[in-house]
Amino acid sequence: MTDIDTDTSERRIVLAVVASTFFVGFGGGVIFPILPNLGELLGISAFMVGLILSANRFTRLFANAPAGALVDRIGTRTPFVAGLAIEGVATFGYVVAIYSGLPEAWFMLSRILWGLGSALVFATAYTITADVSEADSRGTSMGIVRAGITFGFPAGLVLGGVVSDLYGNAAAFVLAAAFAGFASVIAFFVVPETHVEETDTSVKPWDLELTVPALTVGFVNFGLFFAYVGVLFATLVLYLRAEELTIAIEFAGYALDLEEQGTSGMLMAITVLMGATFTLAGGALSDWLGARVPILVAFLGLSFVGFIGLALAPSLEFVVLSCALIGAGQGGVNGPLTALLADLTPEERMGRAMGTNNVLGDVGGGIGPLLSLPLIEAETVGFEVVYGISAVVPLLAGLILVLGVYAHTGHVSPLVRDAVD
Repeated sequence: MTDIDTDTSERRIVLAVVASTFFVGFGGGVIFPILPNLGELLGISAFMVGLILSANRFTRLFANAPAGALVDRIGTRTPFVAGLAIEGVATFGYVVAIYSGLPEAWFMLSRILWGLGSALVFATAYTITADVSEADSRGTSMGIVRAGITFGFPAGLVLGGVVSDLYGNAAAFVLAAAFAGFASVIAFFVVPETHVEETDTSVKPWDLELTVPALTVGFVNFGLFFAYVGVLFATLVLYLRAEELTIAIEFAGYALDLEEQGTSGMLMAITVLMGATFTLAGGALSDWLGARVPILVAFLGLSFVGFIGLALAPSLEFVVLSCALIGAGQGGVNGPLTALLADLTPEERMGRAMGTNNVLGDVGGGIGPLLSLPLIEAETVGFEVVYGISAVVPLLAGLILVLGVYAHTGHVSPLVRDAVD
């Protein structure tokens, strides 16, 4: 890592990363409450909708490894700023898609561009944080950065659901694109180089980190993204429509009756806000305890309880509670999981390790909609079965976590001070 100027503190760098990823995150969430319903109006099949929602993740399958290797060779600043700018362009592409005669093509292109940009952002954001943080505060710092990324997503969900209900789909997409552009401006003027002193531009797409820690953390990430983003986020609006569940809000004499898009946006925002809150808590708790694994196992169990609750939910209130538990479980894992990866990975390989982690997470997030949407559309299985199967995934992820950590360290729950390579 290069020497950072004395007036550029760890906190300032972390907060700049948080602000940038927060604003660009609007574009990641805005499409979920809109596209499943919009697909029917535009004549897009359920399978194609699932493919569009997953396209960014499948793109990252090929982009994550080069992005991670690029970070280890040329540094973090340039890829971070470039990734944010690409995501801004991709978000504006949603506007073009609405008015285009080929909406499928434009939505697909936009999601592919989003995948390229987010591969760069994810590889750099966590690497920057690992570079500037110490082991005993790494969980907290990772949690803060993850919370920044996470908070932007629910803002996009609410923006996509509520603004599209009130002002139209195009207005929601334009606003998200404007915030994404603002994010790249923040990064350009504030975020310094933290990772390398001399650059080497040779990058191989297959240059992944295939060590036990990277694969262990990556497969846990696979399970989380499969159940959370791949299944829950892709199907929630359809579930609400099938069960005829919507939210009515009254405030200061003003009544707002949301339809299924607005309701799904609100519910997904609740899950992600809970996730962001518990991301901070999970990272800080793992620092305080001096061990990551117990915190990770506890929050994976909470995610299991949430999905079981959703599968059995008898009312809207129960759905809200289940979504909150799922979000809390997902969020509580994020900070300690990324910190664990940094604990067990040499600094000069952290970019590649994040690439491996992101690849496996995107496989899970990409497979989820492709499996769940056609099954539900064809009425092959019900929502209860889909959510019940999703509940098992966090349990399997916990088993992989414990076995992988034990295989690498010889301990089921190594202390942070002993785990650091």
